[in-house]
Amino acid sequence: MTLAQLLGTCCGVGHIRPAPGTWGSLVALPLTYALHMVGGFPLLAVVTVIAIIIGLWAATEMTRGQEDLDPSEFVLDELAGQMLALWAISLPAWLHGLDITDLWPGWVAGFLLFRLFDIWKPGPVGWADRKKGPFGVMMDDVIAGGMAGIGIALLAGFSHGVLGL
Repeated sequence: MTLAQLLGTCCGVGHIRPAPGTWGSLVALPLTYALHMVGGFPLLAVVTVIAIIIGLWAATEMTRGQEDLDPSEFVLDELAGQMLALWAISLPAWLHGLDITDLWPGWVAGFLLFRLFDIWKPGPVGWADRKKGPFGVMMDDVIAGGMAGIGIALLAGFSHGVLGL
């Protein structure tokens, strides 16, 4: 296994069947928690950006000379997108000194919204998915992660503002 394959499959997680993308997203949950606990939101943000950059490289290497430009075992895109979605709970927890586990509804919403947007591919997610090559492989999940993060923030605002919970 090459370094690109090791990283692109998140150390082999992408080979788990069924639904390797879901498994890749699940790996992001404990990783996000650990990064947040060690270095707060700043560490999570830096590692997410690094994961996106490495993902572009790994996708390039894994698809070089292949017909399939988005292999199902490549799940670093899901990991990066899911981590990006969870910025919406890491940042407020870090800014306000909250225990990130107290924001558990955001974890659930973030996972479900990210998977929904990644599978359904609405608007800009679908646009990025139609791009061929490493950009499309990575960016559809990055955009889905951004949309999921916005969804978490809107749900939190509704829950805490309108419902007063």
